Amino acid sequence: MSASEFLRKEHQEIMRLEKVITKSYKALYDGVDIPFSDIDKINFLIAEFLDSVHFTREEGSYFPCVASYDHLNKEIRALLIEHEFSRNIAKQISKNLKLWKKGQDKREPVARFLRTYSIFLIDHMQKEEQFFEKAEKEILSREEEQEMFEQFQSISAITEKVTSLLEDINYLESQDWAK
Repeated sequence: MSASEFLRKEHQEIMRLEKVITKSYKALYDGVDIPFSDIDKINFLIAEFLDSVHFTREEGSYFPCVASYDHLNKEIRALLIEHEFSRNIAKQISKNLKLWKKGQDKREPVARFLRTYSIFLIDHMQKEEQFFEKAEKEILSREEEQEMFEQFQSISAITEKVTSLLEDINYLESQDWAK
């Protein structure tokens, strides 16, 4: 497996999370009560799976390797800006959820930021898929792809963390509000 293939495989799991996010904001807009713990879990998955694992792999290895060829730099910059946008949306979800837990009526802002995140994810994943395709075809050698893949796999703590995060997605998908 190549690094590009590995990241695409992660995108499939991320899109499972996107479906959960979509179901959550629609349920909130429909007046369905979702346990705060489930919304916390969604926000945790955004922060841990997307930011701490997936984006870190891209920002720490994949993008720098592609950028070393002085190619696709404009696309890399745009993707990095979008990663920061993602972090800002997650902060807004967290901030409003905390206020909601304290008794303020923040259902609508939480739903709105979850919806924003869902829209962002769909668009961002499409852009990354196109970027991986270009990088794979035009820039990266098989050896570089293999080295990055091995680097992704070498940190067993992250692999264990991803397994746990995928279990959290399974849990959320099984909740009544997500069916």
